[in-house]
Amino acid sequence: MAELNFKERQAGDVTILDMNGKITIGEGSVTLRSAIRRLLEEGKKKILLNLAGVGYVDSSGIGELVSSFTAINKEGGQLKLLNLTQKIRDLLAITKLLTVFDSYDEEETALNSYK
Repeated sequence: MAELNFKERQAGDVTILDMNGKITIGEGSVTLRSAIRRLLEEGKKKILLNLAGVGYVDSSGIGELVSSFTAINKEGGQLKLLNLTQKIRDLLAITKLLTVFDSYDEEETALNSYK
């Protein structure tokens, strides 16, 4: 099982996390949670998750995406998703969460969508 890794980069005031691996119960969802919490503590509230390298998300991973989304919203920030794989897109559609998240296929379009 590949654990979740990510590279962090800035595009203006937006923090992009290029994620690789799986967001699953245990390690993956904890990695995501601590990354998001740390960014919030640093005052980084515009966050774009690039999920191109994420092959699998389980229900716990979805739960973590939702709780990250909620935490960021509470702070007046925005969490958006980039490059959803078909599998993740289907999962978000089934769970009716596709409408909750702003998701994009083009990084530039995603970056331009932040106010």
